[in-house]
Amino acid sequence: MLLQIGIVLAGIVGGLGAATKYNALLLLAVQRARHERSSATIAVAGVVASLALAVALTVMVTSFREAVTQWLDTVLPADLYARASGSGGSDAVFVTAALIEGARALPGVARVEWQRVASIQLDAQRPAVALIARPMDDAAKRLPLLGDLLNAPAGVTAVYASEPLANVYGLRAGQRFELPLPDGRREPVFVRGVWRDYARQHGAVAIDAADYRRLTGDRRINDMALWLAPGADAAAVQAGMRRLAGPDAALEFASAGEIRALSLRIFDRSFAVTYWLQAVAIAIGLVGIAASFSAQVLARQREFGLLAHLGLTRAQVLAVVAGEGAVWSLAGVLLGLVLGIAVSAVLVHVVNPQSFHWTMELRLPWGRLALLCAAMAAAGTITAWWS
Repeated sequence: MLLQIGIVLAGIVGGLGAATKYNALLLLAVQRARHERSSATIAVAGVVASLALAVALTVMVTSFREAVTQWLDTVLPADLYARASGSGGSDAVFVTAALIEGARALPGVARVEWQRVASIQLDAQRPAVALIARPMDDAAKRLPLLGDLLNAPAGVTAVYASEPLANVYGLRAGQRFELPLPDGRREPVFVRGVWRDYARQHGAVAIDAADYRRLTGDRRINDMALWLAPGADAAAVQAGMRRLAGPDAALEFASAGEIRALSLRIFDRSFAVTYWLQAVAIAIGLVGIAASFSAQVLARQREFGLLAHLGLTRAQVLAVVAGEGAVWSLAGVLLGLVLGIAVSAVLVHVVNPQSFHWTMELRLPWGRLALLCAAMAAAGTITAWWS
């Protein structure tokens, strides 16, 4: 059938215009691609596998990055953050309460809040988790919550479990458990809600600052958040804070924008290897196309010779091969896109929660996926022509 189509096309090629001529050649390429599916197995399989991996990695990284970006926007509401620098961790370096009161009186400072972070052990067989004491007057705005907030029973201290903590220890909103305090005592608490936390993989418990001080008597402070008045100079506020702290105190300052940029830079650096994996996967797919078409060219010498004898030029024969590569590459791209999205859904909704104990929403970057598919289809066509 293909040979008959080729003979007919070759007989009329000479009398056609350039556009119509190449349409006829494309028809020949499409017909051969349709009826010689076994020859396309290697090429299409390589394209499907490589593009599926590239799509899955692209969707997973994009979903994670978007989730982290939204999370940072929620957990960094203040304009400026300060903490005492030094070694020893959160239980050895503190900001004094006097500095907090002095900061509230500084020109340009509209509001100041503090935070205390301690380490507690919920299970001796598992890593320690963080206990975060901060103002919780409006937990719905202060925490990136998952689900609704529940009202704590009267007389029971309310806490908020991070998503990794809830997954590891089986906690849910509405449950009660005994919270170990830094001084060794245990306090019955009520989980009012679960919140998303990408900073602490082993889990964290958030508690209102007033409840923490009431239960522990601990008045130490790890860091502070400052909201600046409109038009205030952040550098002047930092200089005023250093004067209040004295020459012997070392303070570190960072704006919300700086923390956000640094966090995303670290994120991008951590996932930079995925771009190399995508490049390697695409290269493997192109190698499959090149190998498949190279073998076909050797096996189809008589067919090409007959087409040349019937009047097709070398350029027209190459156009037939490139057309077949385009059809097979496009079929592989479509299958690879569907398979890649399915794999990315498994990575986002199954593998990621099981590995890191946090969840995210599936984000499909259609613009990047369209460019990736177009590049793969074009590369496959060019590779078939070149081979």
